[in-house]
Amino acid sequence: MDRNLKKYVVFWLSQSVSQLGSAMTGFALILWVYTVNHSAFTVSLMSFCNYVPYIIVSLFAGTFVDRHSKKGIMLTADSVAAVCSAFVLIMGVLNGLQIWHIYFVNGIIGFINAFQGPASSVAIGRIVPKDKLANASGMESFSRNLSTVLAPVLASCLFAWSGMKAVLLIDLCSFAVAFLVLLFVIPIPENEEHETERKSVFSGVRAGYAFLAHNRGILTIVVTLAVLNFFSRLTYENILSPMILARSGNNSLALGIVNAAMGIGGIAGGMIVSTGKVSKNSVKMIYVSAFISFLFGDLLMGAGRNTAVWTIAAVAASLPIPFINAGQNVILYQNVPDEMQGRVFSARNAIQYGTIPVGILLGGFLADYVFEPLMQSENIVTAVLHGIVGKGAGSGMAAMFLCTGILGSLFSLIAYRRKEIREMERMSRKGESK
Repeated sequence: MDRNLKKYVVFWLSQSVSQLGSAMTGFALILWVYTVNHSAFTVSLMSFCNYVPYIIVSLFAGTFVDRHSKKGIMLTADSVAAVCSAFVLIMGVLNGLQIWHIYFVNGIIGFINAFQGPASSVAIGRIVPKDKLANASGMESFSRNLSTVLAPVLASCLFAWSGMKAVLLIDLCSFAVAFLVLLFVIPIPENEEHETERKSVFSGVRAGYAFLAHNRGILTIVVTLAVLNFFSRLTYENILSPMILARSGNNSLALGIVNAAMGIGGIAGGMIVSTGKVSKNSVKMIYVSAFISFLFGDLLMGAGRNTAVWTIAAVAASLPIPFINAGQNVILYQNVPDEMQGRVFSARNAIQYGTIPVGILLGGFLADYVFEPLMQSENIVTAVLHGIVGKGAGSGMAAMFLCTGILGSLFSLIAYRRKEIREMERMSRKGESK
């Protein structure tokens, strides 16, 4: 195995441990907030408070990332996140923790992630050999989805046993492991001649967006994925849990099985991608995978009426996601110069993830005030929908899954047929053949 690849594996393992600890804390905070006021909208606001500063700061973070040490940025970001966990732990011990504290902490985490995300992306591009980038993306997807499976189970058990304290202590221990490995074991090459060059924040913003504007194929991919992110956040990361609970008679076991299935599907997809046995056509891989995820995942989730069908739908929706991520990562690393990657990744993040908070808030509003009331009425439209998704509580949210399944799959096909996308595909094939 290549020496740099070995170092990446060590880095990946340590970051995976830290990621699991952070995911456990995030799930425990959701449990705590929900037990305080039993409001789903309050839980949605936690994600909203995290995404908004992330997106805003991403507009300006690229210049800072490009001209500063990537390792230093990641170490600082991890330290700030650890301080936030310690703050929550202390406030919990003192019985002074309030919901607004969680919002505030999530806002800080979103702020630092705007720097850490691009820094980590650039660092991976410098550590991992170019021909192994798809494998690395698969490993990243594997670790994220493993956290999706394990974090709710471990956090729920620890939360029931001793509240948030044990979860937060594990999070802090996992931080220490990742911090020490990154500090002492992982060298990250720095492009000094470019990174010591002084530029204004706004010149960096302009440079990142100017690069995307000049590379229309990459910009089109980013914008189309932003639209697909909007569709997915209307349902999966927003109303999936309420829908399953409503349609299963508040069966938390059913919800746990469906969530685990989503994680398992992502793990399977990540393992396949990490082997490198995937399509060499990165552009096609993005849009075909998105089409499959929406068509078989969302439609089946909406039409399903029992845990078995929902489980199949969860796997169908999540298994293609690592292929989408790998396809985009390969295209970006192949086409963005090293000295521009921080600015371009930041611009990408601001555009591609800017639709997420809108989807989160709009999805909750549509579920409570449009689709659920609509499905309680009697007309030709609802009669057809009742035949597909059934009646009763949660049927409106199920109808929303039908809508995102149709819209998401059709949009994936339309986007793939765009002139800029096909030109990007031709360029990508030429790069592979060299």
